[in-house]
Amino acid sequence: MEKIRVIIMGAAGRDFHNFNTYFRDNDHYEVVAFTATQIPNIEGRMYPPQLAGPLYPDGISIFPEEELPALIEKFDVDQVVFSYSDVPHEYVMHKASQVTALGPDFRLMGGKATMLTSAKPVVAVCAVRTGSGKSQTTRYVCDALQKLGKKVVAVRHPMPYGDLVKQTVQRFATYDDLDKHECTIEEREEYEPHIDRGVVVYAGVDYEAILRKAEKEADVVVWDGGNNDIPFFKPDLWITVADPHRPGHEMTYYPGETNLRAADVIVINKLDTADYDNVRKVYASIAEVNPEAVVIQAASPLFVDHPELIRGKRVLVVEDGPTLTHGEMAYGAGYVAAERFGAKEIIDPRPYAMASISATYEKYPKTGAILPAMGYGHEQMRDLEVTINNTPCDLVVVGTPIDLTRILKVEHPMERVRYELQVIGTPTLEGVLQEKIK
Repeated sequence: MEKIRVIIMGAAGRDFHNFNTYFRDNDHYEVVAFTATQIPNIEGRMYPPQLAGPLYPDGISIFPEEELPALIEKFDVDQVVFSYSDVPHEYVMHKASQVTALGPDFRLMGGKATMLTSAKPVVAVCAVRTGSGKSQTTRYVCDALQKLGKKVVAVRHPMPYGDLVKQTVQRFATYDDLDKHECTIEEREEYEPHIDRGVVVYAGVDYEAILRKAEKEADVVVWDGGNNDIPFFKPDLWITVADPHRPGHEMTYYPGETNLRAADVIVINKLDTADYDNVRKVYASIAEVNPEAVVIQAASPLFVDHPELIRGKRVLVVEDGPTLTHGEMAYGAGYVAAERFGAKEIIDPRPYAMASISATYEKYPKTGAILPAMGYGHEQMRDLEVTINNTPCDLVVVGTPIDLTRILKVEHPMERVRYELQVIGTPTLEGVLQEKIK
């Protein structure tokens, strides 16, 4: 029987996982190409033969998504698999319409075909949108499990932006491991807080191999999700974080709505800063599609070591990159701290933005006068460093979860701002975890 010819649309994460778990050794299919979007400089590469397996001795080429129509014609494609996250439902259907108008089938893949089963309990932390507070919730869950006497290993959603063969399986237990693997800013933002808590983190490309290594040193595996993607591992407890700052998005973004519908526990975060009518809208969504879920209320108070240093200053605010870009948030912890603690002025960095940072502002104009900490590789990190140093300010207020001075030479004084999760009232995450993970 003639093989079904497939293109996988992705962003260097879910796409590779779908290939590895479903297509790699499947004689019924031939994956002729990947396409890439969202992340800078990931197209034009090759999914290497060492990872692609014996059916693909030459590897698989990765093209810009803009070339999808031409690729469908060139390779006589039968099926296109959509494999990335945090996009509006309307966007997905526009892609589906584009593909089906050209002839191929359009496919979305669920957990049955792509989730791996672990020999250890798995707690998955996901979200309805990027920037909902998933990372701080994951940290809270890891802390709670450690207090229950469990050895916790976190497995992070992939961010393989470098040499894919070298990144097949990555283990992070110290800051030296971050340097050894030449981690980007985006990777460090996710790994450093776990390392600070004594939690080993795994990530990479081949999540079957990653899971088997993580199981050997864990009592409980915590899936630390990326964007609003669904877990790669079958969860024993599925936690989804909802964001009342963006009410309705929990029902209108892919695959965030999947996370909302499938969750055992839904954390409504940011109650300390959200409008109550918006909170009610999120509750209404939960009641409509997942009334059996345990709903936990939480706040995200911010912490600043020296808030007095912000008062009266002209400040540059640096925030988490993905939250501002495809997460579509207008601001984060840094902006809130600057406003709350009396900054005289928030300096607009756009006139001083270098190369790839300037391109980011052009692609995501809603970012405004906040600097996204984009660092997908050494060149972009250099552009970020120059942009910060060129911006005339008294102080840099940094809302990212990492110490930027470890990787950038910043000439201005800096003050870090952090969010941590605080559960409000009952039920509690500790109670749910104690009941579920015995």
